[in-house]
Parts: sequence; structure tokens; C-alpha cells
Amino acid sequence: MKILLLNPNMTEAVTERLAGAARLVLSPGTQLQTATAPRGFPYISSRAEAQVAGAIALEMLAERQGQHDAAIIAAFGDPGLFGARELFDVPVIGMSEAAMLTACMLGKRFGIVSFAAQMAPWYEECVESHGLMGRCAGIFCLREAFTSIIDVAAEKQEALVALAGEAVAQGADVVILAGAPLAGLAREVAAHIPVPLVDQVQAAVRQAETLAALAPLKARTGGFRRPPAKPAAGLAPELAARFEHRD
Repeated sequence: MKILLLNPNMTEAVTERLAGAARLVLSPGTQLQTATAPRGFPYISSRAEAQVAGAIALEMLAERQGQHDAAIIAAFGDPGLFGARELFDVPVIGMSEAAMLTACMLGKRFGIVSFAAQMAPWYEECVESHGLMGRCAGIFCLREAFTSIIDVAAEKQEALVALAGEAVAQGADVVILAGAPLAGLAREVAAHIPVPLVDQVQAAVRQAETLAALAPLKARTGGFRRPPAKPAAGLAPELAARFEHRD
């Protein structure tokens, strides 16, 4: 089984962090392939940036189709997820959706804890788009600046643990540490937080393996069927071919 871990951010070190956490839970025989966005943003922190990153994610998936059994869009907020599910045949997993659905199996309400306040509106809309607002105890984000996106997990570890405690006090039965640069942090701080923690990328990997093993057929009708062929101009060749049914 081959799983594509696609980072729609440009920061290769974040991809490496995601992959390191993901490999801790890979099943024997599963191969993890990684890809980092060739352009865009060092990290995504707004709706507008997510729209751009989502389009880049579709290009990256088109370039690699046929090379994997499932794909993960590894940015919290799931940029491009629904379009990818509409366009491609293999299961595509959103990292935030996987984390939230996993959290729902561990408790009634989850809290989302992250490192930048500007992400909160986008994350809230992500929760809403997945129909999980009723299960969300809140989105809790640090307000102070950080030095480096690569080192934010270590730099802000103590503050993030405190914020997770606030989420628990506000009724969270489970806490998700959100944002790709926080991948792997859950295992490091689990002993300091009195409720289960969900590692976003590890949840996504395990759900990707499950869906790949189930081998569901691509929808042929309904809202996620492949769109009818349509001419495209100015797109990456592989993505244009997918829209035009030339693949």
C-alpha cells in the first residue's frame, strides 16, 4: 500500500516533521510518499492563502495520480479537499477532518489548539464545513508571536500545554493539536494534559490506510462524481488533462 502525504505549504522541514510523526504509526508494508508545494506560502494561515494552496494541491495530486492508493492533504484546514475528492479516484483524506473524526471516537466534544490566532476563523469554517460544530468545544489559539514556523512546537510547547488545559476547562473531552508544524507534539506532551490528545497526521495516516484497504469505488453519481469533461486553459498540463478527461 502506498500513501501520499502532500504538504500544500512550501516548507520542506514541515514535511519532514509530518513524515516523521506519520511513520511512527504506519502499518508494516505501507510506503509513505511525500510531496511539498513548489510554490505558495511557507505556511497557510488565512482563507485566501488556503484557496491558493488548495489549487496547488490539486496540481500536485494530478501530477502523481496512479502512484498511490490514498492521499493525505497535510494542512489543518484541508485546503482543496472537497475538490480533490470530486476530481480524483483514490481516497483523499483531509488532515483536520481525520483528526476531528478520530476525536469524536474518543469523547463527545473536542477542542482545537493551535499556535496562531489568525488561523481561528479559517479553522472554524473548516469545522463547520465538516458538520462538526456541535462536537467542537472551541478553537484555542496562542496570541503571542513566534520566532520560526519550523521550531514553533518546541518554542511554544509550554504555552500550548497551558492552552490545552484551558480547552479542557471549557468542556473538551479530547484535544487536537492543530497545524502541520505541531505534528508529533501530542506524544511529547500527552502526560501533561488530562484528556486524550489526537495527533493530526497520525490520525490521517491510519484513516488513509483504512480507506485504501476498503478500496471504495469512485462515486459515479451525486455530489462527488467526477465533473463532465470541459476544456481548460492555462492550467498545469496534468491537471488540465484531468478536467478534460484526457488521462
